[in-house]
Amino acid sequence: MFQYDLMSDSNVSKISFAGILISTGIVFGDIGTSPLYVFQAITGGGKNINEAFILGGLSCVIWTLLLIATFKYIYFALNADNKGEGGIFALFALLKERRYRWIIIPALIGCSTLIADGFITPAISISSAVEGVNNIYPDMPVIPIIVGIIMLLFAVQQFGTAAIGKFFGPFMVIWFSFLGYLGAVQIVDNPTVLRALNPWWAINLITNIDGGFWILGSVFLCTTGAEALYSDLGHCGKGNIRVSWGFVATLLVMNYMGQAALCLSPDFALQGSETVFYSMVPNGMMPFAIIIATAATIIASQALITGVFTLMNEAIKLKLWTNLKVKYPTDNQGQIYIPFINWFLMFGCLMVIFIFRKSSAMEHTYGLAITIDMVMTSILLGFLLLVKYPKARIFYVSIFILFITIEGVFLLSNLGKIVSGGWFTLILATTFFTLLFLYNKARVLRTSITEYVPMKRVVKLITAVKEDPSIPYEATNLVFPTRSNSSNKLDTTVFHSLFKKKPRKADVIWFLHLDIQNEPWGVHYSVNEIIDKSCYYVSLQLGFKEEHQFEYMMRKIQRKMVAKKELTGESIFESVRGTFDEVDFKFVVINSRVSADNDLTWFQNICVKAYRFVKSTGLKPAEDFGLDKTNVSVDYIPISVTEKVDHEMTEDFEDYSVT
Repeated sequence: MFQYDLMSDSNVSKISFAGILISTGIVFGDIGTSPLYVFQAITGGGKNINEAFILGGLSCVIWTLLLIATFKYIYFALNADNKGEGGIFALFALLKERRYRWIIIPALIGCSTLIADGFITPAISISSAVEGVNNIYPDMPVIPIIVGIIMLLFAVQQFGTAAIGKFFGPFMVIWFSFLGYLGAVQIVDNPTVLRALNPWWAINLITNIDGGFWILGSVFLCTTGAEALYSDLGHCGKGNIRVSWGFVATLLVMNYMGQAALCLSPDFALQGSETVFYSMVPNGMMPFAIIIATAATIIASQALITGVFTLMNEAIKLKLWTNLKVKYPTDNQGQIYIPFINWFLMFGCLMVIFIFRKSSAMEHTYGLAITIDMVMTSILLGFLLLVKYPKARIFYVSIFILFITIEGVFLLSNLGKIVSGGWFTLILATTFFTLLFLYNKARVLRTSITEYVPMKRVVKLITAVKEDPSIPYEATNLVFPTRSNSSNKLDTTVFHSLFKKKPRKADVIWFLHLDIQNEPWGVHYSVNEIIDKSCYYVSLQLGFKEEHQFEYMMRKIQRKMVAKKELTGESIFESVRGTFDEVDFKFVVINSRVSADNDLTWFQNICVKAYRFVKSTGLKPAEDFGLDKTNVSVDYIPISVTEKVDHEMTEDFEDYSVT
């Protein structure tokens, strides 16, 4: 075995001023721009203005931020990490190790609702900020501005955010400080809103005020983005997130109190396209407020887009979605760009803008998906803590029954939005879930077969084929990319391609396995001899930013072995031997297909069709293995995933007589 190692070190995240600043910039963007539209939604655009209603809504906002964002996510969820990573797939991965099959359902529902949220959040956030222009120019059309910002935002994703990302933290500190300042001015003028700290006002709104229960759907908008507090754990570290949340939460509550104080001030009323948030802003500061709010929503949208990229990358690694092209604009593995997802999200955001046109209309689509996602996170998180700490079972059961009850109430209140716009969210989330679920079911079908055969069996057949003079040589070097991570076994599909059709014969057969490392740069490999001068298993490790130049790398490995006299380096074809400097290579990529003689049920047929559809959105086999298409042979291999068709056949007549 020959090994060449060129890989290096890793780093660890810890509490620091820079870490706190970065957390403020990338974690709290979504939840930090909610003040733009929360009270606008609670008051119904300024229609519901009375003390019980406003103080009740404010009290609900405060206690929602305290119970859901702070206790559930900041305190409990951040302790449930998977090797430093957070998010619903981190919970899934932790529970998957314990072989609980049912956990796939809440994990897929959570993933589906987060993708649906990726359509809506940039649209509503940027729209609610840009619509502030109408406070200065009431007749100015804002949709072209919003569309331009959205298209530019998604266009720059391919270049990464390393250059501008360093400004996110300081800028969001300015934004949160501005929110706190606006709120403080109004609280000083009308300190009666401090009474909303008493949860009685929230209970009174829900139980005694007509329509108060359904307002909870609008209240819940204040905590959209709380999922990012957990999913961005791997980028920032829980210490940094917890410290910065104390600063952010205080200023958010101050701003919400300020909006409530403004609503309760004498003669308050909204005119035309005015909003509660922009009504807090003095006329002289309006241009500054619009610019800074728009920039904050762009940063919030950027964080969400990055979050969806991370989510889909995790889904790919967990084999819950097909392989997609993943690019790394920087040397940080957390900074990823997935072209297909990027343009898919942009199309979805533009669709939301053109269907609903105003942020006030988009509010009806918002909240439902995130509520469902939070319920799924609570189920998985509660179950994980229950399994991990069985002695504290009563404590965790009680806590998470409380969380699920609160989120269940929010979910019920959000159901009222289905007719007015929530249908859009439900269609999106249901479509994504159906594809994820059927794709996973198809993979379960596929993995129900034996996936590997012992290499000892392969060795005997390779030797027999090479000694058979009736079989012509296909190439001097025949390379099979393999999923097998061991030189002791081989994929059944590669085995089928080698022997079950016309046997493949070559001077040297190579089995090539690829591993992507956590470091950005570096290439190292190891070679295991299977048969001397006839068959080798190559394990190739690449840094995640290294290009997949497999043919170049295989030729280089072969030349090194020739230089050490481990191979002859001559062509197997005598007529061209010595004519060319390098011998020929051929790569065989396997593409499996369900065999036609499988007895599939109607549901299994649907799963197979969904699997093929999802696969069609991803990389083609040659791209998946980073191969040059001009030197690749794609072999379609039938696989059995169910019992084969078994029909009795009766022979009616047989006559071999010669007439």
